[in-house]
Amino acid sequence: MSTPSARQAEQFRILLVEDDDGDALLVEELLYDTDLPHTLARCRTAADARTALAAHPVDCVLLDLHLPDASGVQTVQAIQSEAEAAIIVLTGLDEPRAGVDALAAGAQDYLVKGKVEPDLMQRAVRYAVQRKQAERANAALQIGRLRAEENARLERGLLPEPLLTSTAVTAASRYYPGRAQALLGGDFLDVVQTGDGQVHAVIGDVSGHGPDAAALGVCLRIAWRSLILGGHRDQGLLHLLEQIHIAERADSNLFTTCTLITLDADAARLTLHLAGHHAPLLITPDGTTEIEAAHGMALGIAPGLGKWPATTLTLPAQGALIAYTDGLIEGFTDTAGRLGVEGLLRIMDSLRASDPGAHLDQLIARTRTLNADRHTDDLAILRLDWNTGSGGHTADEWRTAP
Repeated sequence: MSTPSARQAEQFRILLVEDDDGDALLVEELLYDTDLPHTLARCRTAADARTALAAHPVDCVLLDLHLPDASGVQTVQAIQSEAEAAIIVLTGLDEPRAGVDALAAGAQDYLVKGKVEPDLMQRAVRYAVQRKQAERANAALQIGRLRAEENARLERGLLPEPLLTSTAVTAASRYYPGRAQALLGGDFLDVVQTGDGQVHAVIGDVSGHGPDAAALGVCLRIAWRSLILGGHRDQGLLHLLEQIHIAERADSNLFTTCTLITLDADAARLTLHLAGHHAPLLITPDGTTEIEAAHGMALGIAPGLGKWPATTLTLPAQGALIAYTDGLIEGFTDTAGRLGVEGLLRIMDSLRASDPGAHLDQLIARTRTLNADRHTDDLAILRLDWNTGSGGHTADEWRTAP
């Protein structure tokens, strides 16, 4: 082990993979003669090198192409499978193509034994490490671009533009994946106004994360819109959604919670069907409350046995409804307890934004700040605002209708 120039802050961790003791000594002396700050370790076989790299990552691997257990391009591939380090291959004088083939296999540089001076060794190590870092950065950028494109496609499926024809009801929504740079999950929502003037909405959450949950969420959201436009409503609609859920899920353990909302602004009437989902919040001039609603079973838990009773409310002439997935309330607070509905209501009453979109942004920002990345579930939130201008009921008069 050699550690020249230890006073310098930069330190290159180098692993030499060489079975010949004489060649290994030459490489060690070359490195010692440079002013490259480094630590040097040695392995004699590709298998030993993989074990060492798994235990102690390095910045650069100096790799002989002829080892007892690997030879040629196979040697590069064997090391690449275990290391994110830069690789410089060491070739012989009689191997004019070996270095080029190694570069094609993924090595960052090659040096010909017997033709290496200290300055060349130093430059090769520095440049190889920098090239490997640039390759990793470019790969991360490419992954980010691909993920952004996938998220954009998923977002169009999970969070479509509302189909609203009246200005009496407006919709605002937000979606946040549980982890930075993560794919969207299985949370979905949609809003459709039908020809009779009623506004129908759904918000749902497919259990689990990843592409299977997202694909099922897109399928259920599209099915819900099609069924609503086809005239299906209430429990009959939920039975059909459950059949689609069962037919399309990739795992029999997947289930879906959702809330169906039917808002008739002219009649000041709201109808809810809850399938294993949280009840929405009602915002009136008097404050925010959780609606007391009847609950039914999540879709896919007991196929064909679900019952989803309706809850009907008489609404004030002006107000708002907030429906959300559990990622909004399952995060932590500054006291390490779960936020829960009570904590959410306290936050809601402290917000002062009048614009619905800004209100949702403030709400999510506050909950995410309290959570501090300790809980990583996705969250979707939908806000429906209505203003009939006259008629309806005052804030004190909203109640469960007979």
